Amino acid sequence: MPDAPLIRLTDITKVYQMGDMEVRALDGVSMEIHRGEYVAIMGPSGSGKSTMMNVIGCLDTPTNGTYELNGKLASAMSDDELAQIRNEEIGFVFQTFNLLARTTALQNVELPLIYAGKHPDERHQMAHQALENVGLGSRGDHMPNQLSGGQRQRVAIARALVNDPSILLADEPTGALDTKTSVEIMALFEDLYQKGNTIILVTHEEDIARHAHRIVKLRDGRITHDEPNLPISSEEHLAHLNL
Repeated sequence: MPDAPLIRLTDITKVYQMGDMEVRALDGVSMEIHRGEYVAIMGPSGSGKSTMMNVIGCLDTPTNGTYELNGKLASAMSDDELAQIRNEEIGFVFQTFNLLARTTALQNVELPLIYAGKHPDERHQMAHQALENVGLGSRGDHMPNQLSGGQRQRVAIARALVNDPSILLADEPTGALDTKTSVEIMALFEDLYQKGNTIILVTHEEDIARHAHRIVKLRDGRITHDEPNLPISSEEHLAHLNL
């Protein structure tokens, strides 16, 4: 079915055992995300948003409930199968960039392609194109310490997108950046969304979440809000911050 959801969470529960206590990080969460959506998942510390990101990103499996990703039942997969689906279906962007310090920007972007078994020539070409797509085509031979924070995050975004994943999953992607650079990175996400990428943004910052086109809020492991959002533009964001 062409309109089947890319992501379908059905009655997802995640329980952690902390000594004698049980902690319900997720408590019966159900949600669908379709291809081409731009969704922000929000919530305070302890709300369950990090656990939800880990389940969606196939970094963790639910205690109960089902998770379907692109027609595959991820909630029933083995660790090896989850590792494969992470490499094929999901591009991760983290707050701390997670770049290898002693390799160039281009080599950092090539990493997922090495795991995917691509030929070196093809890897090089695909990685260079990914850097072009985030405005860093001329910086491929630079080491991470020769790049600004915003440029390093762009390299991380290029690496996340180089395999053409189904989802770009960004965890607090502006957390280590100054305000102006954060706005530039959010403008890049909007551009990627307009080109058809599916983006899931995990954040506790209202200003950052307002760039998304749908906002889901969590509290105590449950969804309390799931509504379309009229996104704020980068210009509006900067104007608001300058007040």
